[in-house]
Amino acid sequence: MAAQWEDLKPRLMTAAVMAVVGIGAIWLGGVWFLALVAVASGVMIWELARMIAPEKPAKAIQLGVLGAVTVILARFLPIFYVFPVLAAPGLVGMSLLKRHPVMIALYGFAILLCGYVLIEFRHSGGVGTILWMVLVVIASDVAGYFAGRSLGGPKFWPAISPKKTWSGTVAGWVGAAAVGLAFAPFVSGVGALVLISVLVAFAAQMGDIAESAIKRKLGVKDSSNILPGHGGLMDRFDGLIGAALCLMVVAHVLPMPVFTF
Repeated sequence: MAAQWEDLKPRLMTAAVMAVVGIGAIWLGGVWFLALVAVASGVMIWELARMIAPEKPAKAIQLGVLGAVTVILARFLPIFYVFPVLAAPGLVGMSLLKRHPVMIALYGFAILLCGYVLIEFRHSGGVGTILWMVLVVIASDVAGYFAGRSLGGPKFWPAISPKKTWSGTVAGWVGAAAVGLAFAPFVSGVGALVLISVLVAFAAQMGDIAESAIKRKLGVKDSSNILPGHGGLMDRFDGLIGAALCLMVVAHVLPMPVFTF
């Protein structure tokens, strides 16, 4: 029994540090949030390249730096330049790494597009939009972690992510709905917010599944070891990638709740 919780202490300590840094950057916005997202995006590109071609560490660093610079550059470009620019590091990675070209191109693009979307939502939607989305992802992850470990039960997708259970998945949706309800005083249309919260949580879970599929294909356990108890940034923020991309689509299809802060 104790073994299944042995990683809890380092997970909590690392999460506390990330929470302080993340909330501070979200609150301050501007160059602080831009810098945090750019660095995180660059590190995740480095992790992806490092997993794909571990024998080419210098190339992975170069791609990581390129990814960070690209996210910053995209923020100041007209919208019709954004997608080609964000796709560039993945295309360069196809040439430099010379293996798994589709993986580096598509997932690399997803990482950088996520970074761009987060920056744009912070700029246009304020603190409330980003804080709500991040808390939805965290609540889904935490509720899923504890429910899955405590209740167990049938596996959600055992071929790709053997530890994920249906109990944890559903608990994640409940946790996300609770966050939506908690933000009710700050929006109009609480029903829509709760529904979108659950949808974003599901997208976050699919982001987690996507990263698990990549790691399984590449034969690695963690994307890196820079976060004690969590692995790498990709391991921690894979859900946020799915959530941000989902919210980008939702914002173009449904009227988004407007937060008062």
